[in-house]
Amino acid sequence: MMLPVNELRHLAEQLKSGQLDVDRFVEACQKWGIADVGEAQVDLDRQRRCGFPEVVYGQGKTVEALRKIFHALLENGVDVFATRISPEKAEVLLREFPAGRYNAVAGTFRIPKQEPPTDAEPRGIVTVVTAGTSDLPVAEEARETALWTGAEVRLVQDVGVAGPHRLRANLHLLEDADAVVVVAGMEGALPSVVGGFVSCPVIGVPTSVGYGASFGGVSALLSMLNSCAANVVVVNIDAGFKGGYVAGLIAKNSARRRALLKSAEK
Repeated sequence: MMLPVNELRHLAEQLKSGQLDVDRFVEACQKWGIADVGEAQVDLDRQRRCGFPEVVYGQGKTVEALRKIFHALLENGVDVFATRISPEKAEVLLREFPAGRYNAVAGTFRIPKQEPPTDAEPRGIVTVVTAGTSDLPVAEEARETALWTGAEVRLVQDVGVAGPHRLRANLHLLEDADAVVVVAGMEGALPSVVGGFVSCPVIGVPTSVGYGASFGGVSALLSMLNSCAANVVVVNIDAGFKGGYVAGLIAKNSARRRALLKSAEK
């Protein structure tokens, strides 16, 4: 990780003037890009390295810890996005961060950056598909995550294999997508069906929806892992965030490539 020139110059001037000794200068260089808030070491440099900023996993964190992390991100110009936030925590956080947006179905909390983006990023397309309405909380987590990545997101609900004609009626919303996220419980068959209709990556998200023999989503997970469709990949059970994140990354890179090709053709 490389320090910005202005920050490096500032530290060098402090070293030269005696405000910093050599050990503290080295420590400051090593810790640049990390905000120490006590309960967490917040990664402020992740967007440069990985394409998107750090996402906060809210489950198990106290409201006070979340508050400190959110402030650290906002003070450094980072768009805050947190998952697995309970309604009780959201109620408290919204009082301190009135610009926050809470999706109670998804359990996500987002605080957009205050300043507008300096340049318009090309937008890719992500379609999120649910097998049934019981899968909606996981699908909403995927949708909110993909929106946070900057993708244009479409949601197709309740088109599981029990009524395959419902999927065919919505194929126009899938066929031009850069990535499709398919959220399904029970036997987890829908990603394989979708994979046979599209030419983009299909990200299967198994859910814990189902009767006893579904083993909390393990049956759906194994079905998706054994998919005959070659373009299907799978994330963990109920991992809507992971599905939405990977889809958003694919969409972002695909959109950039299209923009570069279009620019080269001019």
